[in-house]
Amino acid sequence: MNLTISGHHLDVTPALREYVVTKLDRVTRHFDQVVDINVLLTVEKQKEKERRQRAEVTVRVKGKDIFVEQAHEDLYAAIDQLMDKLDRQVCRHKEMLQDHHHQAAKRLDVGAAS
Repeated sequence: MNLTISGHHLDVTPALREYVVTKLDRVTRHFDQVVDINVLLTVEKQKEKERRQRAEVTVRVKGKDIFVEQAHEDLYAAIDQLMDKLDRQVCRHKEMLQDHHHQAAKRLDVGAAS
């Protein structure tokens, strides 16, 4: 798995990098077929103070790219909310992969035929 953490108008400190890696551990624990993860942390120059800190992640899994972004006034809170969203999307993707093995309706035992 390739992990890239980059910053835009922001220096990615070792503490910030470690925080992102520990949060991503939860996602990779749920789904182990992750090929590539790109994390971009951004500080936008907006006039209003809220939603200036932005975090976005692109997770490349087998057959699909999952993109999530979140903005907040605190970068750590944005990362927390981002990982919650990403976790839900990865779990949904995993369920969709597993749900394709249904029995056909004509093969189900109805119990009415004697």
